[in-house]
Amino acid sequence: MRKIFAVVSALALAAALFAQAPAVPKEATRPAGEFVIHMVDGTQKLLSSYRGKFIVMAFMYTTCPHCQAMAGTLAKIQTEYADKGLQVLGVTFDAGAANNVTGFIKMTGANFPCGYSTPDQVVKFMHAQDDYYVPMLAFIDRTGAVRSQYISYGDPNGIADKFLADRDANIHKEIDKYLKTPVPTSTAKQAPKS
Repeated sequence: MRKIFAVVSALALAAALFAQAPAVPKEATRPAGEFVIHMVDGTQKLLSSYRGKFIVMAFMYTTCPHCQAMAGTLAKIQTEYADKGLQVLGVTFDAGAANNVTGFIKMTGANFPCGYSTPDQVVKFMHAQDDYYVPMLAFIDRTGAVRSQYISYGDPNGIADKFLADRDANIHKEIDKYLKTPVPTSTAKQAPKS
């Protein structure tokens, strides 16, 4: 009888604590964590060094036509929003990325830091399944939290596929929405200029 009473008491306490917990927002957020982008000049860019800026991080293949178009779109967006605290970061991660990223930057007009990484690091960062399509996007707020991300799995009715089908308008909407979010003064720090 004591065991039953103890279990019932524990369940009641857990239910009371759960009821007091804040509601989970519709847009899930998670800490971005650290990510290293290897640049063609041998340096590394750390995601954390951009804290205080709103980041659009694009994960692309150098040989993918959709990724090349995405980089061109993001170059225009970088120019448009740079003075509003936006920083686009490009990460190529196909097999030849280290050798091809320079040509990719020239061909697409990428005016933002664009380097390379490994598929394992990208999949881990994005929490992606093995059957992903590129490009993939992550929207990271000024505090270093991933506010939303778009990974296509080849479903034309999927959220990511619909988002990417009208990438220009949807990326603008996403950026405008998040740039309105105030930055807590305790977490903001000066971000480097790129």
